[in-house]
Amino acid sequence: MYLTGRQEEILELAKSEGRVLVEELAQRFSVTPQTIRKDLNDLCDAKILNRIHGGAIFPSGKENVKYDARRQIAAPEKQAIGKAAAELIPDNASLFINIGTTTEAVGEALLDHKELMVITNNINVANRLRVFPSIEVVITGGVVRGSDGGIVGEAAVDFIKQFKVDFAVIGASAIDHDGALLDFDFREVKVAQAIIANARHVILVSDSTKFERTAPVRIGHISQVQTFITDRCTLENVRKICVEQDVRLIETDA
Repeated sequence: MYLTGRQEEILELAKSEGRVLVEELAQRFSVTPQTIRKDLNDLCDAKILNRIHGGAIFPSGKENVKYDARRQIAAPEKQAIGKAAAELIPDNASLFINIGTTTEAVGEALLDHKELMVITNNINVANRLRVFPSIEVVITGGVVRGSDGGIVGEAAVDFIKQFKVDFAVIGASAIDHDGALLDFDFREVKVAQAIIANARHVILVSDSTKFERTAPVRIGHISQVQTFITDRCTLENVRKICVEQDVRLIETDA
C-alpha cells in the first residue's frame, strides 16, 4: 500500500502512542474528521492499524505497546473501570493486584478503603498505596521489569502461592473472540495464573481496546473469573460466554 505523508505520520503516532483519535488528528493536521476517517479506514483495510470507536490502535503481536503509551490509551475508561472494581471490594478484605495500567487504576480507586491487605507484584501500586496507614501493602519478590515496574518470575509465583485471598484484580493485554486472555511475557503469565488460582473472587479489568489486539501467551480463559469489568463489551461471543459461564459482566459505559 502506498502511504501519503499524512498517513505515514499517523502510523508513527499510533506506534509511539498506541492509539490515535479522529478528532485529535483532525486538529493536528487541520483537516476534516471525514478526511481522517478515510485515512484510518485505508490503514485498517491494509491491516496496518485496527479500528476502534473514535479512532484506531496499533495492533500488537509479539511486543506490547510501551508503558507510558499504554497509560494514555483509554485513560478515562480505565479510571471508570477502576472505580467500578473498587466498589466491589469491601473494607477489611485481602486482595491481589496484578501488573497493568488498568489494575493501577483500581489501586488508585482503593485509597479510601479501610483495613485492606494488598499483595502486589506491581511496584507502582505498592508505591502509591504504601503511604496510607489503613492499607497494608505486601510486595512479591522476583525480577523487576524496568519497562513498567512489574515483578515477574518464579520467585514471585512462589510468594503468591503462600496466600489465599478474598479478591484478585487482574488485567490482560488482549482478549480473543473465544474468551482467551492473552499477554506478552510468559513470566508475567505465570504470576497471573498463580493469582487466579489463589483468590476466591477474580475480577478481570480490561478496556475495550483489548478486544482489538493480539498477544502470543495464554493466561487463561474468561470463564475462570467471577467478574469482568470493561467500558464496552464489543465482542458478542465474549458476552455470550459470560452469560453461559455465569461471569458477571459490568460495562461502565452502559
